[in-house]
Amino acid sequence: MTGSGETNMWKRFWERGGWWRALILVVGYFVLYQGAALALAPIAPSIDDTESAGYVLFFVVLPIFIGGVILILFGLSVGWLRELFGPQPIRGRGWMWIAVAVVLLFNVLRFATIDYAALDFGYVAAWLLAGLCIGFAEEVLTRGYVVNLMRKAGHPEIAVALVSAALFSALHASNLLLGQSLFATLLQLLYTFAFGICMYLTLRVTGNLIWPILLHASTDPSIFLQGPHHVDSPLATIAGFGNIPVILVGLLAIIFIRGRVDATRGAADALSADPVR
Repeated sequence: MTGSGETNMWKRFWERGGWWRALILVVGYFVLYQGAALALAPIAPSIDDTESAGYVLFFVVLPIFIGGVILILFGLSVGWLRELFGPQPIRGRGWMWIAVAVVLLFNVLRFATIDYAALDFGYVAAWLLAGLCIGFAEEVLTRGYVVNLMRKAGHPEIAVALVSAALFSALHASNLLLGQSLFATLLQLLYTFAFGICMYLTLRVTGNLIWPILLHASTDPSIFLQGPHHVDSPLATIAGFGNIPVILVGLLAIIFIRGRVDATRGAADALSADPVR
């Protein structure tokens, strides 16, 4: 009986939602994820080649895979997995497809201009797997749980978008600890914030969390593979500037985000409550 009561208290705590609970969840995830990475360090194999499949699998895929498992366990503990992967309780507008198109276009351009002849197949495959793990973990956390928590507290969708994007961006500030320069980190925070807005718009306009996961999953591998291993062509140069349109679209889109999910009513009511989305 005591265990059941504690479980109900746990669920009730998260069901109240709110930005500060979202912050607690993101910080908790970050600590557990980093803790898992540190726990793996003593058993890490000696891999000097950072462009090998083994390096990507152990130092990129494995930690983020553990992070994804942590997020699934949290979802099971509060009973949100079906809710997260079900239809969105609010419609998107047609203009939101611009965000999907811009991100997808430059992902395709980057993949099309990778010098595959210079790369090992296993290395490419490892990065594709890494992208899938990154897309799943980061989207479930920010466009899944954070969005859900914000809506449960009754916040308007503009606040939902901004908080989910801001927390997503903040996760990347940890790159300072890995030796990345302050200027490069600030640029990355700007890009990831705008990218987070684009992923929120993808969630809205497609109506299901699986699509931002897949779009995100194609982004990281395209960037990490094309950047140092691109063919010498004008198309590759254009692809290399893909971050700029994403930033512009993400920041400008903030002006037009509207709507609110009424947390006190069902999803069907929320769909019809506000025709201006």
